[in-house]
Amino acid sequence: MSAQKIVQLPTQAEVEQAKISSRTLSKYADVDRVQLSLRGSNGESDDLVLPGHVLQVLLDVLAEVSKGNAISLIPHHQEVSTQEAANLLNVSRPFLVGLLEKGEIPFRKVGAHRRVLLNDVLTYRERTAQLREQALDELAALSQEEDMGY
Repeated sequence: MSAQKIVQLPTQAEVEQAKISSRTLSKYADVDRVQLSLRGSNGESDDLVLPGHVLQVLLDVLAEVSKGNAISLIPHHQEVSTQEAANLLNVSRPFLVGLLEKGEIPFRKVGAHRRVLLNDVLTYRERTAQLREQALDELAALSQEEDMGY
């Protein structure tokens, strides 16, 4: 999400290759490690071993590319701007600033700018999703109780 990175949509050829690669790699999704042999168009080749969780990240990337989506990888400990955090939560920046000022999401100030840990933004998003799911379950239960009363 850094301003220096340019997000590029995959070409149709890359989308198709991602689909093929994803199908091939998915056979190894449940292993604790995988050995890969690489051969580049420059003639270089190497063997390497990846932990299973890294392979899962690669599968997630390929799944998005196969849908034609651009992707960005961001370490969870990375700080993001308030605009980037607002985009992740699908809210306006002023609404996000209100959440920060209320203490809903931790932040720190760098000069006049607020910085938020990506992990804290993702934790907040997960927490609100769980609360929303719980509220919907309660509404569904109430609705069923009302229907049974007739």
